[in-house]
Amino acid sequence: MMDWTDRDCRVFHRLMTRHALLYTEMVTTGAVIHGDRERLLGFDAVEQPLAVQLGGSEPAELAEAARICAAFGYREINLNVGCPSDRVQNGRFGACLMREPELVGACVAAMKDAVDVPVTVKCRIGVDDQDPEEALDRLADAVVAAGADRLVVHARKAWLQGLSPKDNREIPPLDYDRVHRLKARLPHVPIVLNGGLATLEAAQAAMHPAEGPALDGVMLGRAAYQNPEILLGVDPLFFGTPEPLGDAFAVVEAYLPYVERRLSEGVRLNQLTRHILGLFPGRPGARLFRRHLATEACKPGAGPEVIVDAVAHVRREMARREAEAA
Repeated sequence: MMDWTDRDCRVFHRLMTRHALLYTEMVTTGAVIHGDRERLLGFDAVEQPLAVQLGGSEPAELAEAARICAAFGYREINLNVGCPSDRVQNGRFGACLMREPELVGACVAAMKDAVDVPVTVKCRIGVDDQDPEEALDRLADAVVAAGADRLVVHARKAWLQGLSPKDNREIPPLDYDRVHRLKARLPHVPIVLNGGLATLEAAQAAMHPAEGPALDGVMLGRAAYQNPEILLGVDPLFFGTPEPLGDAFAVVEAYLPYVERRLSEGVRLNQLTRHILGLFPGRPGARLFRRHLATEACKPGAGPEVIVDAVAHVRREMARREAEAA
């Protein structure tokens, strides 16, 4: 979710679920150690519970980056061993580390020694011509032996040559059964499923199969970003608590004070509105909502009234349709 789940996105998503664990974009160890830490790692307290996702392959550097992140207040440190982009491969981290489970284990051990918060790993079921049965087992065994607190498995292979990062999220076939077999082999290890889960119902079904052991969680990526309203159902379905806000209109109202604050800090409106474009799917006026934000939010001096006007398109179209139906 690089370039997507920034701090503004996470504040917006937190309005719809109080309990789901949110993740940052992946940040590299070099950036954490040597870069602008407040810009890279800073977050609003309302985002908690929040995990930071790190990219790296040097145990000492990952340990230092983990210490820095823990000091910022993150509840979990996650090591990414699943991202297939060329930029990641050239830095020798991400999915290419599926080929080096012993190194990943050493990285986890170093991070565990450095911090008191949970250290977790996100991976694929294999890369390129690897056998997913052997590859996933070897990686899982290495990181569990090193003390990893949870394993998040994107249930696809990653093809490091020949497929773009986008294609790697769609073309390799999903294999949820492989993740369930891992859970059956390691029943004491918390296992979370990721990949291709488009609805909460599908996520719940994948988490609790008709046969075999239940998984310990599910991770939503693109589905939550492209159709954020599904997050309104997370707390009732998975945590047994009421949804924080009643509908998308209430979510926008709750987001406006944060928008005003960020604008006062010099952030441009379109950097905030890009995360809400997926609201109101299928409703009358949704296209006008998106068009208004796309054309008006990028203008110099654009303010919260642009969002209010965009929502008004939806309200008017819904009222018009209701009047026609009556």
